[in-house]
Amino acid sequence: MKQVFLFFILLFPTLLLASERNALASPNGKLMFKMELLNNKLFYTVSYGGEVIIRPSSLGFVLSENDSLTSFEIVKTETTTFDETWKPVWGQYSSIRNHYNELTVFLKDLKKDRKLEIQFRLYDDGFAFRYHFPEVNKPLQIMSEESRFNFADNYKCWWIWADYNTLEKLFTHSTLREATHVAAPFTMQTSKNTFISIYEAAVDDYSTMTLKQDLANPLSYKVNLVPWADGSAVKKSTAFYTPWRSVCVTTSAGKLMESSLVWNLNEPCKIEDCSWIKPINYIGIWWEMHLGISTWGMKGGHHGATTENTKRYIDFAAQKGIQGVLIEGWNTGWENWGQVNAFDYVTPYPDFDIKEVVRYAKSKGIEIIGHHETGGDIISYEKNLEKAFAFYKSLGIRYVKTGYAGPVNPTTEHHHGQYMVRHYNKVMEVAAKYQIMLDVHEPVIPTGLGRTYPNLMTFEAVRGMEWNAWSEGNPPSHTCTLPFTRGMAGPMDYTAGIVDILEKSQAEKRVKWNDLDKGNSAVHSTVSNQLALMVVLYSPLQMASDLIENYNNHPAFPFISGMPTTWDETKVLDAKIGEYVVVARRKGNKWYVGGITNEQGRTISIDLSFLTVGQNFKLQRCSDAPDAHFETNPTGIEITKDKVTSASQLEIKMNEGGGFILILEAED
Repeated sequence: MKQVFLFFILLFPTLLLASERNALASPNGKLMFKMELLNNKLFYTVSYGGEVIIRPSSLGFVLSENDSLTSFEIVKTETTTFDETWKPVWGQYSSIRNHYNELTVFLKDLKKDRKLEIQFRLYDDGFAFRYHFPEVNKPLQIMSEESRFNFADNYKCWWIWADYNTLEKLFTHSTLREATHVAAPFTMQTSKNTFISIYEAAVDDYSTMTLKQDLANPLSYKVNLVPWADGSAVKKSTAFYTPWRSVCVTTSAGKLMESSLVWNLNEPCKIEDCSWIKPINYIGIWWEMHLGISTWGMKGGHHGATTENTKRYIDFAAQKGIQGVLIEGWNTGWENWGQVNAFDYVTPYPDFDIKEVVRYAKSKGIEIIGHHETGGDIISYEKNLEKAFAFYKSLGIRYVKTGYAGPVNPTTEHHHGQYMVRHYNKVMEVAAKYQIMLDVHEPVIPTGLGRTYPNLMTFEAVRGMEWNAWSEGNPPSHTCTLPFTRGMAGPMDYTAGIVDILEKSQAEKRVKWNDLDKGNSAVHSTVSNQLALMVVLYSPLQMASDLIENYNNHPAFPFISGMPTTWDETKVLDAKIGEYVVVARRKGNKWYVGGITNEQGRTISIDLSFLTVGQNFKLQRCSDAPDAHFETNPTGIEITKDKVTSASQLEIKMNEGGGFILILEAED
């Protein structure tokens, strides 16, 4: 009886609001939602902890031929509660709770005899809504989605300028008034230190969104859908759900990182047997091409993906506890990059024996990660898709990195529109058919589809490590911003782990190949920062990206060589967006803790109370040397060992652009 009584006490705020048929609360009662009709227009309002964060914001659509779907009558509403715990195939947690209250609003369009439904879900860490078109009797074109976010104040925010083709940009920190056209995720902080991040979930056969500021009201943003060449945004011919408009709302920056909202908004796994899906760490023939030491193609005589060179990488991986080797540039066509039908995806260069390489890798217990660079030629890639995956399947290659560097073919379509969403999801499904796992570069923004198709493992969609090889590079503040912005959308193949920070190794062999290369490229961080990034930036396929020559006998390499890539538990110990991040992740009885800082040095106090009480732990630490600095002495490190318990406190200094990595392992 006590348990039943307690249940009703906890549920009382939800039941109270549900009695007002157009209102809803999150399970803990802190997030409050209200919907209302004003002059037949539908609006919603959201508050958190008593603070109004989104003022009345409109909903609806404009369809083709100026057909507006914005005037409604509410037919009925339904309220439900859902609570489950599910186990992901991989991720930051071994189990995830999916607990929400949901309001479904059934609407009648006042202009035409048609129906529209809107689902609102409230979680303790955010809310989401999506539309349902239950009847589509003839082809339908959405010209504009009229969903808006009218923010209550001029919040601080972190954003990148939105275009329709790339997400590889540095982030701007400003107020909302200065953020006129932004890509998702879009993250902000209120004056009362409520943190908000807007993104989308479950994008399937729909356009991706940007957010455009209303020039007449700079605190108001409208969902802007990336258009087709003909100006329409979305084309549908049957009943459908739109993607979720997802808004994570938390009391700290760290809780943004800990949120599983994007995963909970996606459908459960559709792959019956996932035993073949395995997260791994890897190295690869990749960084040397970005440095200009070798080339993707054979032209010029410095081809990277030769049989001999690949075997060197395989040998190193087998000796050092690395599970996979990526091979870029093994197949013919790189001399014709950017041209139509440049690649056939199955023909090796004469100096690369793919069958021998795969045989050799298997004999050493190493996975090969194949590569499909399309150059943006979608038409050709789709013609070759089945053949290309079947070829890898026949060889026993289970991992493929795809790339879309270049303008889309057909050239009339945008990289982030519905045309490309359809393409990426087709590749995902065909890969699943051949039991192949994907690492997608130059993708649309991730939206959590890795829950439904766990073979869709990781993505780029970020200004990543390669920019440090041939441009002014990424400042330390960049990676201190990513977990709270791009990272909200899902796994990120940032490819960290560089130890030759100044890129001096084999400098005499480097050949300039990129116009952004001014001859002063470097990795703007310390070595300890690079190691920590492999803990801070989550990916189930995690690359240690430096040349293997630079890892040989390097004292810090053991910190990352056996690092897990799927975790049982994740805790953000301390964080401030753009300034510093400290993350702890557990696999079994071992914890990894990674910390990074921006251009400012700082001392961090770490409370180890998250460790098992009464258990002794062995501590290994790699941190910045006293004189380390990301510009003047980036390679200075200190490696120490100690023993700690849950009662221990650590004081760790992170120098400018620096960081640290800890490994804490329970003693037997």
